[in-house]
Amino acid sequence: MTLLRLDHLAVSAQTLQEGTAWVEECLGVALAAGGKHAAMSTHNRLLSLGDLYLEVIAIDPEASDPGRARWFDLDRFEGKPRLTNWVVACADMADALRLCPDGSGQPMDLARGDLRWQMAVPIDGILPFDGLFPALIAWQGAAHPSQRLPDQGIRLRQMELVHPQAEALKIGLKPLIHDTRIKIVTGPAPAIHATFATPHGERTMA
Repeated sequence: MTLLRLDHLAVSAQTLQEGTAWVEECLGVALAAGGKHAAMSTHNRLLSLGDLYLEVIAIDPEASDPGRARWFDLDRFEGKPRLTNWVVACADMADALRLCPDGSGQPMDLARGDLRWQMAVPIDGILPFDGLFPALIAWQGAAHPSQRLPDQGIRLRQMELVHPQAEALKIGLKPLIHDTRIKIVTGPAPAIHATFATPHGERTMA
């Protein structure tokens, strides 16, 4: 199987406004408009990171209950906005899922505007390793959000995954992705820390 590619990072928030304000303060640039995800009753705003992008995502208060657990464990999210998840792109969803731990999700066909993609979403909304295992996405067609976002000079330098079972997480990721920006370290509680190069100097987000 071809190695997977880092596609985007997700910042969860209790409200889209709160999450947007936090990211803009952290990185010193304005986020672009995103859209709504009808199947999940969520909405987002976006930021180009060059070869990937960042999304701020929250439950859409104007949407009806989706009748299932939302992705990124948003139904249980509380507290301040923070980096909670990361997403990797694959060409063959079934092939990639065979190499992932149990609980990595079932493929769902999704759309927003003219964007079409398939994503593996866990039944309970919680990805393995307390959400630190990546979500799988397979874009359908050439359209991709990063192509439409203004480039404001923000680039990911390093993403640090902190988990009590760091060695097991390393083993699980080894056959899937090799990206020198990803660092896995042992820590008392699951967390994601990311460092970015920005026009205002290096900035960190957690």
